[in-house]
Amino acid sequence: MNLILEYKFQFAELLIRLFLGMLFLVQGYDKLFNIKMSNVINTFMEKSFRHHIARPLIVAISYFTSIVEFVGGIFLILGLFTNYAVCILGIDLLLVSLAFSIMNPLWDMKHVFPRFILIILLLFLPLENGTISLDYLFNYWF
Repeated sequence: MNLILEYKFQFAELLIRLFLGMLFLVQGYDKLFNIKMSNVINTFMEKSFRHHIARPLIVAISYFTSIVEFVGGIFLILGLFTNYAVCILGIDLLLVSLAFSIMNPLWDMKHVFPRFILIILLLFLPLENGTISLDYLFNYWF
């Protein structure tokens, strides 16, 4: 492969991974530490009450998505366990999309869809492009 093209792929992977990591990290941080989980849960409970969704399910999904977004964002920024983080964040997006669709079938996807596209891009980029990551360093040394 052309050396310049190889560097472009590496840089593209880095930019996508950092951008996506920052989006998820800030979103998870905000839910865990600024808004607080009790407020997140209460917001979802108010909107899902009419659909008779059990509170334990709302609590579990709220905690799962918040922690996954926070930790997954950190992992993407560091480039650590990148493939696992991207897959779990994809599952997170599916859960969030399902929850929003149940609460409001015509919800605005402007915040979710770009993240979904970036996750798909990271999944399609070859693993060798992640040379600026902890995953690469660990694979190189071990």
